[in-house]
Amino acid sequence: MRFSSASPLNIWRLIDGKAGHEKQTLGLAQALSRHVAVKIHDVRVDSSPSGPLDWLLGRFPAGAGLPDPHILIGAGHRTHFALLAARRARGGRTVVLMRPSLPTRLFDLCLIPEHDGPAARPNIVTTRGALNAVTPSRQHRPELGLILIGGPSGHTAWDSRHIVEQIERLLGMTPDVRWRLTSSRRTPPDFLAQLPQAARLEIFPVETTPPGWLETELAQAGQTWVSEDSVSMVYEALTAGCAVGLLRLPPGEANRVARGVEQLIRAGWVVPFETWQADQPMLSAPEGFDEADRCARLILADWFQIETRPPGR
Repeated sequence: MRFSSASPLNIWRLIDGKAGHEKQTLGLAQALSRHVAVKIHDVRVDSSPSGPLDWLLGRFPAGAGLPDPHILIGAGHRTHFALLAARRARGGRTVVLMRPSLPTRLFDLCLIPEHDGPAARPNIVTTRGALNAVTPSRQHRPELGLILIGGPSGHTAWDSRHIVEQIERLLGMTPDVRWRLTSSRRTPPDFLAQLPQAARLEIFPVETTPPGWLETELAQAGQTWVSEDSVSMVYEALTAGCAVGLLRLPPGEANRVARGVEQLIRAGWVVPFETWQADQPMLSAPEGFDEADRCARLILADWFQIETRPPGR
């Protein structure tokens, strides 16, 4: 389908019902919208996912009634055959986020985190971490701090007491900082009850935070500490331009996610708690770090010959 700047770019965002995947696709769609007029259509594929037969027959009933897409975006296994079926049925170009379960050559573009070690191919772009819907901010306030807690995962060991001890030390070493802490869906139910009672620490369970809460907090926090299992939240904080520290966990088995965290430490983008000193500057990503925007600009330039500039330049 051809695109004219006189009409909006039609984006089909395939939704699989997983919040982490939806954040990634939303981040790319919103980044595209900051450069050109777009119309974003959310297409649910979680209740009746497409399979290989839909792809072979070129049928995609979930898109009935929608204008033909210019771009189809999906993240997560359930979106993979749906992307291929939708493209065959209605046209457009496919963008898959993260390493797909199907061969990468089947998709027009694969945006894959570098810690996954993707092969070098013309249709593969490596990213620093997964894409997200956070945008860089210049409104950070040194008196505000944010603590983001994950939970047990397949990538790290989990030790609630060890995390709580680091938070207690953090509070003691930052008397001039007001802290807000939020949990995630993986946080153990008894974790919040173990936290210290302190006037400078406000606790916001993830179940009580409205949409957009995290993005608003990241835009203001002068420093953000993240439990190291939560790599996606680490990259959200880096994208916001926060100074970022890692609350450490006992070593688990060596894996790609752990290697990605260590790469961030070696690059000087984040500081691990054991080497942090309260009287020394925190670490952050280079100014302008925004992978969703970078990928959006590549797509517009390569597929639609639209040259853009990074925001703020």
